[in-house]
Amino acid sequence: MKKTAIVLAAVLVSGFVLSACGGTGKSGAAQSGTEKTTEAAANTETAAGTSTEPLDLAVQIGSDPETIDPALSTAIDASNIIMHAFETLMTFDENNNIVSGQAESYDVSDDGLTYTFHLRDGLKWSDGSDFTAEDFVYSWKRMADPATAAPYAADMLSVVKGYDEAAAGNVDALAVSAPDAKTFVVELSGPCTYFDKIVTHASMAPVKKDVVEAKGDQWSLTPETYISNGPLKMVEWVPGSHITFAKNENYWNADRVTLNTLKFVLMEDQNAAYSAYRTGEVQMIRDVPTEEIPNLRDSAEFHLEPRMATSYTIFNTQKEPFNNAKVRRALSLAIDRDYIANTLMMGTALPASNFVGPGISDDKEGSSFEAVSRTNNGGDYFSVDNYAADLDKAKALLTEAGYPNGEGFPAIEYMTNDAGYNKAVAEYLQSAWSELGIRMDIKIVEWSTFTPTRRAGDFQICRGGWVYDYDDPSNMLNLFSTESGNNDGKYSNAEVDKLLTEARTTADRTEHFDKLHKAEKIMMEDAAVSPLVYSSDYYLQKPEIKGTWHSPYGYWFFMYATK
Repeated sequence: MKKTAIVLAAVLVSGFVLSACGGTGKSGAAQSGTEKTTEAAANTETAAGTSTEPLDLAVQIGSDPETIDPALSTAIDASNIIMHAFETLMTFDENNNIVSGQAESYDVSDDGLTYTFHLRDGLKWSDGSDFTAEDFVYSWKRMADPATAAPYAADMLSVVKGYDEAAAGNVDALAVSAPDAKTFVVELSGPCTYFDKIVTHASMAPVKKDVVEAKGDQWSLTPETYISNGPLKMVEWVPGSHITFAKNENYWNADRVTLNTLKFVLMEDQNAAYSAYRTGEVQMIRDVPTEEIPNLRDSAEFHLEPRMATSYTIFNTQKEPFNNAKVRRALSLAIDRDYIANTLMMGTALPASNFVGPGISDDKEGSSFEAVSRTNNGGDYFSVDNYAADLDKAKALLTEAGYPNGEGFPAIEYMTNDAGYNKAVAEYLQSAWSELGIRMDIKIVEWSTFTPTRRAGDFQICRGGWVYDYDDPSNMLNLFSTESGNNDGKYSNAEVDKLLTEARTTADRTEHFDKLHKAEKIMMEDAAVSPLVYSSDYYLQKPEIKGTWHSPYGYWFFMYATK
């Protein structure tokens, strides 16, 4: 049996800090016959000049979350909350290395099909009850269960043997087991070079069976039932105001947790968040008023961090006229991406010339999927430096679709929430598409309403975006498979589905990436989605707060904060 390292090297790719394993094929592999374990996450040293007194910290990363049930959440703000309350088998340290979480170590069989995770001694839930490997078995089967309707189920579990049967209702077919209380075994349907990254995702966190089954979908709404296994535990939730967590004394690494309490202040209004920051009510805000950015950019409190993410426009392909690929392509080509990124967003993002952006690895070590796409296709999908040429193509395509100069084209509606540059982008699209003779109305909804409405497909066009969960292009391309619970535009193409399945199931890395390139090309020619920018995270944080970090996957880690 091949032993597997707990800590993986991190690399810099196109300005993004990434864990290297998905792109290099060294997915945790150590030298044969050895086992390496590093407890980087267990380091209890405190930085010089910082206080060791427990800290009460207040932060703003969003408004009321739609859900903080790990299996049901798809939003990054909710996932940030979940990752403070729960711990997955593996997790990340401040250098974005994969490190041990609930699992102290793991082994991978020589054929790459069986992962055996060895849990730590004495693990507990936040209520003091014993935590065992059966908790992972239950939680992963619950996620696969069609009755749960977990949006991430196919994305995360389709590599596990028996998933298709489980997704059809036979949840016990999912090949996960617990031969004893400390051992969790996962059998894959085929080798997966990024499986160690999959198990770090918030949706893969365990939940407590007796509480979930007793309370149903209400279990995650109160401190009494939101039993967790991570660094913090919920102590209060006042909807529309805040969710407060306290140190979980039953967490295996509780001695390292420096917080007394962490209050997530629930605000959607950027100006209210900024006011709370200036008065000291909160020490960090994610939603900075865009009009303040020019004055804040040189401040030590302003942070602009790289993020592995693409922001895009989603077409509801089940509704006319967006079931016409020529209409979708016309609308997509009529967008000036350089203007959005560098003028409207003031350089806080990069214009998107493809769907999969910079920083995502390809087959060869150190390679870029985006760069290979550019070579394969003889250029980019959008002429970022020649918008006029793209606009001419857009007008020609709209004419071919039967709407010359927009004649006969129905009025359309674009749905978004009002955060960051979202409203400004909507207004720009309204203006850009008027150049085609198309009238667009803007519908702005609250964040808590926006995500379920989008998932239900109750829109014509809407704002979309994806932050990568792991360094493999499949993570974003799989969004547009017919079976994906995150396929909000209901795009369906049999050839794309076939290529994505082949990419997932092949044991040949070169073939894996070749299939993904072919799938992306079809999707872009089909205008399944309209990429706008490669986005970053910008935020304010008081300079006296130390020991926190931001991940390129869009997470903030506050549990070890000091002052």
